[in-house]
Amino acid sequence: MIKENLQKIKATLPESVTLVAVSKTKPVSDIQEAYDAGHRAFGENYPQEMRDKHEVLPQDIQWHFIGHLQTNKIKYIIPFVTLIHSIDSANLLEAVNKEAKKHDRVVDCLLQFHIAMEETKFGLDMDEARQLLDSEAFKAMENVRICGVMGMATFTNDEVEVRKEFKHLKDIFDTLKTDYFADQPQFKEISMGMSEDYPIAVEEGATMVRVGSKIFGARNYNI
Repeated sequence: MIKENLQKIKATLPESVTLVAVSKTKPVSDIQEAYDAGHRAFGENYPQEMRDKHEVLPQDIQWHFIGHLQTNKIKYIIPFVTLIHSIDSANLLEAVNKEAKKHDRVVDCLLQFHIAMEETKFGLDMDEARQLLDSEAFKAMENVRICGVMGMATFTNDEVEVRKEFKHLKDIFDTLKTDYFADQPQFKEISMGMSEDYPIAVEEGATMVRVGSKIFGARNYNI
């Protein structure tokens, strides 16, 4: 059903929106099935798992790291990662830049913002983002490239709340674009929306949606 699920979801998305198939905890065979159906962008939450899958799957897969990234795990993904969605501190961005330099790479990153009501979600607020972007340390980083923003809405059936949070992230993107990235065309991504709320995210300006269970079925927790 993976191929059919992908086709169904892609039929609902504008061409301007990238579908990141969230393959965390899923076996290599599932990813290969999606790949054989023509899909290339996959999202993972765990660095070692992502590294292990990268080693055995086709090399033209675009790997998106979407989970909370610990600095001591960066080394596992830097040689090949396409986009890190979850930069939630200046220290993490500095550590990514340092590791990317070792591999002579410029790694694309998104700034993760805390937009949900839940305290458990990670992410920057606007003051922290401005401090980061105004800092001399950031201006000296040559091995990372900020390409946009990411956020996770509150896990709730309240569509009004979810829409409000996605609108907030779009406002953050617009402000940063105007104040910091007006002349940088790579700053264009808004990563928001998951299996249950991605249609709302698209309506509110998402350029990337991260969909797992609607493609691969329920999560596997036995890995």
